[in-house]
Amino acid sequence: MSSPTRPQAEARSAYKAFRDIGTRWSDNDIYGHVNNVVYYSWFDTAVNGLLIEHGAIDIHTGGVIGLVIETQCNYFAPLAFPEPVVAGIRVAHVGSSSVRYEVALFPGDESQLCAARGHFIHVYVDRATRRPASLPPELLSVLETLR
Repeated sequence: MSSPTRPQAEARSAYKAFRDIGTRWSDNDIYGHVNNVVYYSWFDTAVNGLLIEHGAIDIHTGGVIGLVIETQCNYFAPLAFPEPVVAGIRVAHVGSSSVRYEVALFPGDESQLCAARGHFIHVYVDRATRRPASLPPELLSVLETLR
């Protein structure tokens, strides 16, 4: 029986879009680096910020919203306040109502390998019924640029 492949840090070149994220004093934990739960917040902020900026979703009045059904992260190197962070984003899979976003977090110093990488899956649902909904054309258009 072979052992599973250990996750590895990836290069910036593996990602399609980038968003700057400022760190805050409160992001650091008692060990002097950003606490692991903050990384998940950055994933969400990076992807949703990009989608909003490109008109792919309307978080206030849009008929379709994305709900996270799965998330995961691997950590390779620490990040800490006051260092800025850059999130690399790509899309690994697009279904009829779901999307797998992959996100890597890079130190703001232009390091080529990520400090952490992971994914989350959004299932897009009707805002009122919370039943799965087809991906809107505006969203599909942006997703194509991230594949």
